[in-house]
Amino acid sequence: MNLTIENILLVGSILLFISIIVGKSSYKFGVPTLIIFLAIGMLAGSDGIGGIIFNDPKTAQLIGIVSLNFILFSGGLNTNWSNIKPVLKEGIALSTMGVLLTALSLGTFVWLVTDFTIYESMLLGSIVSSTDAAAVFSILRSKNLALRTNLRPTLELESGSNDPMAYVLTIMFLTLVVNQDQSIVSILPMFFQQMIVGAFAGFGFGKLSKIIINKINLDFEGLYPVLVIALMFITFSATDFVGGNGFLAIYICAVFLGNQDLIHKKTILRMYDGLAWLVEIVLFLTLGLLVFPKKIVPYIGVGLLISLFLIVIARPLGVLISLIFFKMKFRRRLYISWVGLRGAVPIVFATYPLLAGVEKADIIFSIVFFISVTSILIQGTTLTIFAKWLNVGMPEETKKKTEIDQLLSNLPKSSLEEFEILPDLFSENKRIVDLNFPKSAFIVMIKRGKEYIRPGGSTEIKAKDILMVLADSEEDYTKVKDCLYRRDTTKKTEA
Repeated sequence: MNLTIENILLVGSILLFISIIVGKSSYKFGVPTLIIFLAIGMLAGSDGIGGIIFNDPKTAQLIGIVSLNFILFSGGLNTNWSNIKPVLKEGIALSTMGVLLTALSLGTFVWLVTDFTIYESMLLGSIVSSTDAAAVFSILRSKNLALRTNLRPTLELESGSNDPMAYVLTIMFLTLVVNQDQSIVSILPMFFQQMIVGAFAGFGFGKLSKIIINKINLDFEGLYPVLVIALMFITFSATDFVGGNGFLAIYICAVFLGNQDLIHKKTILRMYDGLAWLVEIVLFLTLGLLVFPKKIVPYIGVGLLISLFLIVIARPLGVLISLIFFKMKFRRRLYISWVGLRGAVPIVFATYPLLAGVEKADIIFSIVFFISVTSILIQGTTLTIFAKWLNVGMPEETKKKTEIDQLLSNLPKSSLEEFEILPDLFSENKRIVDLNFPKSAFIVMIKRGKEYIRPGGSTEIKAKDILMVLADSEEDYTKVKDCLYRRDTTKKTEA
C-alpha cells in the first residue's frame, strides 16, 4: 500500500489507535510501550502484514526533529529546578564528558571489529552516544520508579540534556566522513559554537518567552499553549539559524519556563504532557515503517556484539570516568550506567548519513536500529529489577510528589481559609501570576462584592477582594500571608 493524501489520515489514525490500545496492556508483560509502537510500525511496513511502503528518510528526519522538539520541551517543562540543582554538576558531566567517552570508546571498538574507517566508526559511536529522552522519561514515569538520593533527577537531567552533545558529535564526524580532507581540529570551532550559542540562546529565549506569555493578553485560555508551541519552534529555528544547537536551546528554555509563574501554566503543562505522548507514538511508528527487517537480518550478529559492548563496557566506562570527581556510592554509578536507554533519537540521527549519501549509511542505520531495540528490551525491562539488586529503589509509598506532579494532579487540600485584601498592600492591583504565590496553596475563588470570580494567572486582585485559599498546613498559610499582606512601600515613598 502506498501512502497518499487520501489514505494517510485513515492509516495513521488506525495505527495510532492500535498503538494506544496495545501499549495500555503491554506493561502487564513487562514490555516498554515504546518498543510496542516500534513493532507496530514494522508490522505495518512493507515487510510486514500491513504492506505500507514508506522509504523516505527525509520525511522521517523531519518528523523526528519536530518530535524531539516536543519531547525535549515537555521534559524541560517538567524539570523542577530545586530537584536538579543539587545534581547539576553531575548531570552536566554525564551529558558532555559521558557522551564523548561513550562515543570514543564505542567508535574504537567498532573500528576494531568491522571494516569501517575510523571516522565511520566514530560516526556510529556518536549516533548512539546519548541516552534517549523519550525512552527515559517514558519508562521511568510509566514504571513510576521511586529512586533514592536524587537518582531520578540525575537520570532525567542527563537524558534531557545529552542529545545536543550527541547531535554535535554526529554532525562533526559526518562532516569528516563526507570531507576526507578535513581534520578534527578544523571542526572544533563548530563544536564550541554549537554548545555556547545554544546555551545562551536557550536562556535568552526563556526569559523573553516568559515576558511574552505573561504580558500578552489573549482572549482565550486555549491560545496560550499554542503560543508556547510557536515560541518553542522560534527558539529552535532561530538558534539553529545563527549556528547554535537548537536542541540544547529548547531544553534550557523549557527548564527556565517550567520553573516560573506563568499564566495558565496548568493548561500548558497538561497539553505538552499529551503532545509528548502523541509525538512519541508517531515518531516510533514512523521509524518502524522506515525500517526494512530484511535489511537488518544480515547485521544481527555484529549489531548484537556492538550493542552488548555499549551496554556492558562503553556506557559504564563513560559514566564512571565522568563521575570520578563526585562523591557518589558505587551502586548509584552502576545504576546510572544501566539506565543508558537508547531509543528513537539514535535512529533519527542515523538518517543523517542516509541523506548525506554516505557509502555505509544503510549498514549504520541497520546497526543503530538494532542497538536501540536491544537497549529498550534489555535495559528498559530490567530497571526495577536492577533498582532492587543495587538497593537504590524506595517503596512506592515513600516517593515524594514534585510540585509539577501536584499541579497536574489537582491534589485536594485539607483546609480552606479566606484572606481579605486591604488597601496599600503589595498584592493590590497585582495579577496573580506576578505575586510569586506559594505553589503549595491554591486560590480557588475570589469574592468581589456580591460577585464570585474564578481566578486565573491574569486575574488582577483588587482592594477588599476576599481570596478563598486551599492549603494543607499552617506553614503553607504563613507563606500565603507573607505573600498577600506585605505592605507596598513604593506607595509610601511616592507620597
